[in-house]
Amino acid sequence: MIDRIITSAARKQFDRALKFEQGIPPELPSCDDDRPRLLYLHIPFCEELCPYCSFHRVIFDEGLARQYHAAVRLEMALYRQKGYRFSGIYAGGGTPTVLMEELVETLRLARALFPINSVSVETNPDHLTDENVEMLRQAGVNRLSVGVQTFDDGLLQQIARYDKYGSGEEIAARLTQVSGKFDTLNADMIFNFPGQSAAMLEADLDILQKIKMQQVTFYPLMVSHLTQKLMREKMGEVNFSREKAFFKQILRRLEGDYEASSAWCFSRKKAGASMIDEYVVDFDEYAGLGSGAIGYVNGVCYANTFDIRQYISELEYGRLPLQATRTFSPADRIRYDFLMKLFSTRLNVGQLEEKYEGRFLKTLWKEMAAFTLAGSFRYFTPNLHLTPWGRYYWVIMMREFFIAVNNFRDHCRRQAGLVRLT
Repeated sequence: MIDRIITSAARKQFDRALKFEQGIPPELPSCDDDRPRLLYLHIPFCEELCPYCSFHRVIFDEGLARQYHAAVRLEMALYRQKGYRFSGIYAGGGTPTVLMEELVETLRLARALFPINSVSVETNPDHLTDENVEMLRQAGVNRLSVGVQTFDDGLLQQIARYDKYGSGEEIAARLTQVSGKFDTLNADMIFNFPGQSAAMLEADLDILQKIKMQQVTFYPLMVSHLTQKLMREKMGEVNFSREKAFFKQILRRLEGDYEASSAWCFSRKKAGASMIDEYVVDFDEYAGLGSGAIGYVNGVCYANTFDIRQYISELEYGRLPLQATRTFSPADRIRYDFLMKLFSTRLNVGQLEEKYEGRFLKTLWKEMAAFTLAGSFRYFTPNLHLTPWGRYYWVIMMREFFIAVNNFRDHCRRQAGLVRLT
């Protein structure tokens, strides 16, 4: 019952919060402070389009991808002119490593323009070659996140990954070969696929334990309304009622050797306390660069155009390619911080009271009371900490948050005249 209430309330809240202002968006404001921010870099090109993915992505075209990276570098220079300083980079996609020499050049310029001290990059298992790994290390990559999703060969075939990325056994071997070559090596996994059984998930967990994976992020399946239809055609109905049991299974298997670095990320104990997590955990604000990228700075949430050729054209004319914005009210900002801080499993109430001049608890007293009664928190000075029950409640809320974001992406893709190719 509580799960359904949280799902329904979160869905309504995020659908409202992500109603962007269309039309001619305002210019991104200049920056005159030194707050730590992340540069999120979106590379939308993929060799294969997976049916479960709701992110902005297109089939790889080398010529277009080279033009795209040149445009991204122009966009970075515009942010530098506006006074922005970034201390971290997260390159996501799509598949950022699909054109390695261009990615390396883009990262090199970012490190020349900004005081970068951490670089995270997403990749796929077939890109874990010795040459690519060395290029990424030379480019200063600290965290490499590998899109595994599952080691089950049957599921890999159903989600169109087996032929391109190899069997589960081959993927596990590649991860083992790369182990120790980055400060953080993360395996991105997904649970609650249609047709996935508890035994399949248990086998995935067995492999992760056997290879002593340094960090594991277990995302629940998060699909937009459009992607749910595609999944239904290819794999079957998405059944959220099984999600809780799967998450409890993951917790039971990993809690002995791993500690929570977010509600759904597990970092191996004794592997080093400085491991890097997702950008929404380590940074309060992030700028989104690249076609379809979403950013959040100075209380403004915004999205770049999803039309890749328009994105390139705008930057060649020296204009930021903004498509839509939403200015968060003070209450929206407080709720966003509440969601993201507790997603990292802990929240310092005193710091947020100071940040919002005594309005944090006054704004959220209903939410705080409800989640306290549900057993979501424990208080150990100076932080609220999520309980195991609370971690699942935050999995629900983050799932609904990203589904709302994915629905917005589908809306923008339709506006840009892009057709889903899966």
